[in-house]
Amino acid sequence: MKKKLISALLCVAMVATMVAGCGSKETSGGSDSSASAASGDEKLIVFVPKVTGNSFFESANDGAQEFAKKVGKFTINYDGSATAAVADQVTIINNAITQGADGIAVSSVDATGLDEVLKKAQDAGLSVVTWDSDVTADARQIMVSQGSPEILGEFLVQLSEDALKASGKDPAKDDIKYCWHYSQATVTDQNSWHDAAEKVIAEKYPNWENVAPDNYYSEQDAEKAISVGESVLTAHDDINLIICNDSTALPGQAQAAQNLGKTVKDVAITGFATPNAMKDYCTAGIVNNWGLWDTGLQGSIACYMAYYLADGNKVTIGDKIDIPEIGEVEIVNNSEITGNDSDNVDGSGVVFLPERAEFTADNMNDYDF
Repeated sequence: MKKKLISALLCVAMVATMVAGCGSKETSGGSDSSASAASGDEKLIVFVPKVTGNSFFESANDGAQEFAKKVGKFTINYDGSATAAVADQVTIINNAITQGADGIAVSSVDATGLDEVLKKAQDAGLSVVTWDSDVTADARQIMVSQGSPEILGEFLVQLSEDALKASGKDPAKDDIKYCWHYSQATVTDQNSWHDAAEKVIAEKYPNWENVAPDNYYSEQDAEKAISVGESVLTAHDDINLIICNDSTALPGQAQAAQNLGKTVKDVAITGFATPNAMKDYCTAGIVNNWGLWDTGLQGSIACYMAYYLADGNKVTIGDKIDIPEIGEVEIVNNSEITGNDSDNVDGSGVVFLPERAEFTADNMNDYDF
């Protein structure tokens, strides 16, 4: 987890018939970081983020592209939109089908909005993997998850405890007013982490009060994350803690605090984002700590699993797969992330990442993503 991710090299010349990259509206930060066509026996995997330009997804692509070059069995077309919209992802996936891609690895912006097109992709012979954010279990084959809701919920509470202490508060004794700010009410993964964390808070900290039970949402929009963040702080001028379990909401909330002259001594702001997205806010004293996981590793595993399935391999629950350069992963039941046994369907399972990390001023420069 602590090794620095190597930035992806710019890809080589594009093959004319695939230059459209399966219909990309915008690739990572305007740079050409996607492979256009598989050569020989290589498989072509279309790697779809929720939104381009976000450091979480760009670093996932960087790691995956470098990994694919090392493995040499598949190429990756990073194909996304600057807008986090179901319609845009549907267009990208339809284009992947039309252009003859072998597999798809997608971070869905909606829990059910991609189900129909992903089932269409499977019917067309493409492997379908989700990563970061899931769809209905029978609409994909594998979900590459950063952790179970319980693991991520407990981690968010731990981050909150540390942030409150840095603000001079005692999480166990002081009356704490808090709220949540993240992307959308329809995003499965973030909702599950929120729900799991709320259970921990209810059991462990009856002295904490959620002052906005309906939550604040900024739709994975960087500018809206700032304006919503300012709304949180102006509507609740005595708030102690803001939890942002979304990599766009957290830097937006931090920027909002900076705009309004707030520091870590005024309000504890924490959640999930890449180290590079938050270093300046940490240095400026706006945030004390935050967390995440190895996004490059997650992107690499997602694309490899899409390749592995596209290459004709079948997986069942309990299978252990040795991934080159990474190691062994195990396929577990969907209920491990949904909590519902009815989601355990044939041909569908989950792979977990091995660990997560908390970032502070003491270690944030050990990471480069």
